Amino acid sequence: MEEFESKFKNSMNTSVPLLDKITRYIVKRKGKQIRPLFVFLSAGASGEFNDSVYRAASLIELLHTATLVHDDVVDDSLERRGFFSINALWKNKIAVLVGDFLLSKGLLLSVENKDFELLRITSDAVRLMSEGELLQIEKARRLDITEEVYFEIITRKTASLIASCCACGAYASGAAPETVERMRAFGEKVGVAFQIKDDLFDYENSSLIGKPTGIDIKEQKMTLPLIYALSKASASEKRRVISTVKNNNNDPKKVAEVIDFVKKSGGLEYAEQRMQDIKNSAIAMLDALPESVYRKSLVDLVNFTTERKY
Repeated sequence: MEEFESKFKNSMNTSVPLLDKITRYIVKRKGKQIRPLFVFLSAGASGEFNDSVYRAASLIELLHTATLVHDDVVDDSLERRGFFSINALWKNKIAVLVGDFLLSKGLLLSVENKDFELLRITSDAVRLMSEGELLQIEKARRLDITEEVYFEIITRKTASLIASCCACGAYASGAAPETVERMRAFGEKVGVAFQIKDDLFDYENSSLIGKPTGIDIKEQKMTLPLIYALSKASASEKRRVISTVKNNNNDPKKVAEVIDFVKKSGGLEYAEQRMQDIKNSAIAMLDALPESVYRKSLVDLVNFTTERKY
């Protein structure tokens, strides 16, 4: 990871002073860096380390950072990981251009090194992420998301990128095609479990996780705990809750009532169980790989994604 950080920093070099200042700011406020970790551990568990693995991790991180910068503009978000977002400091126009720059850097990194398969894998993930986001926006208007549609959204929106991390790591390490596909499917399951964990945070004590609860309800996002709770509600109760989410989502008291409804309906326990089942299914897929410190660390990382407190 130390070597990666140096390579990643170099991959964002530019001769434009303003851009250089912004990219340094981005590097300084990096998050948990779970995605490059998935690239490296998947590579180590599947084959051999080489320069292509480092480029795969840099490509993933460049594309991921670009999507975060653009997401903050779309969501009009002024904070990211406890820091001011790019659009908060430099306004929307510059933030969009910085996102475009990071995206182009990722593309060029692949093309210049003829890493065309890595580029195909990650480009497919960006397509799926965009489709998932648009599907969620479309469904939020009618608040008619079923459990099946929810899983379709998060598989595209969140899981596709973690799936591409694992596939890229395996491919870059020289793994056989069937191993690359296995790691992609493994990453997809982990990504789904990761998103369910994020959705559960919305119902927890805000002082524990460092962010306010009820954000998804305020944004009219139908997540698994609420979907399950509504499926168990009477027709009149269902209409009342949906009306609250649609019309009173900025009223803290009303949002608290929805959170209470979900808790009393067993929505949190149901989502937790689904997350654990998917996580266990993902870990079982690793049994086909030879035993190694990388495979063990992958299991540890998967457990972290579902047990994390933030």
